[in-house]
Amino acid sequence: MDQKDYKVPPPPTPGVISKFTSAYKLWQEYQQHIPRQQKYTLGTKIDLFFIEAIEGAITASFLSKDQKPPFITKSIVKLDTLKFFLNLLWETKGVDTKKYVLLSKSLEEIGKMLGGWRNQLIKQNSPALKVGEK
Repeated sequence: MDQKDYKVPPPPTPGVISKFTSAYKLWQEYQQHIPRQQKYTLGTKIDLFFIEAIEGAITASFLSKDQKPPFITKSIVKLDTLKFFLNLLWETKGVDTKKYVLLSKSLEEIGKMLGGWRNQLIKQNSPALKVGEK
């Protein structure tokens, strides 16, 4: 048999990283159609924040529970900054409304997933309070 006959499935990835991957692929499609002036300013900036947000989530996925929160927080900050610059790109007519809304919905969902992940870890890592303690 040829090596082409063997199909190895990719390793499973956490849901938020899969969402990031889908959103980034969508962004790459849109980026090709951004007007030149904005492509090399806001477009490049957005791309950088996308990559840094994904990097934070991937790094967190490999760490122990007590080490994850700072990297998830970093990913959230980068994502929020990305959303700001994407909004600015839309306001300056660099991307049409339909594309902006579609990508924004994905980013909003990713933000909720990251926030939930961080909050879950904070609860798990915090010492349990005894009955009657505040």
